[in-house]
Amino acid sequence: MGSTTMPVTLRRATMDDVPPLRALMAASIGQLMDAFLTPAQVAASHELMGLDTQLIEDGTYFIAEIDGDLAGSGGWSRRATLFGGNHTAGRSDALLVPGRDRARVRAMYTAPSAARRGVGRAILAAGEDAARAESFTAVELAATLAGEPLYRACGYVPELAFEEMTSNGVAVPLIRMVKPL
Repeated sequence: MGSTTMPVTLRRATMDDVPPLRALMAASIGQLMDAFLTPAQVAASHELMGLDTQLIEDGTYFIAEIDGDLAGSGGWSRRATLFGGNHTAGRSDALLVPGRDRARVRAMYTAPSAARRGVGRAILAAGEDAARAESFTAVELAATLAGEPLYRACGYVPELAFEEMTSNGVAVPLIRMVKPL
């Protein structure tokens, strides 16, 4: 039986993409994390995760499309913040130093209807290539339990077993992972 899977295409996100990106993120968190987290942790994830528009402004955030439909989003960053959206506490827009600091992989989301179709791999590859082009020699990310299998398959290794972000007293587990470029 032949495959009819359409190829994943990428483009840089613009501020006009913000409303559909927010809807994509909500669907991704709500439907793809429920097999890994409790309902309270999924609700906390909605509070902790989300869109960081600094990535769009920096030109480091990608939209993935399949046959013209929004299939996912994600990117990389040359800034210190590792995790979270505009609303997340503890953000830092300080610039990282290539060769000394690791670039960040940020805000990876896949539409539930596009899961396991190469969306995450395509975004990771584009972000890694862009970070490498700016002389970064490694990347790091904070993986959710739902995303960790993809990152392992793409060569990322855990640096810390678990970290936690907390919202309203509910802890959401994360795994800090790294990859040399």
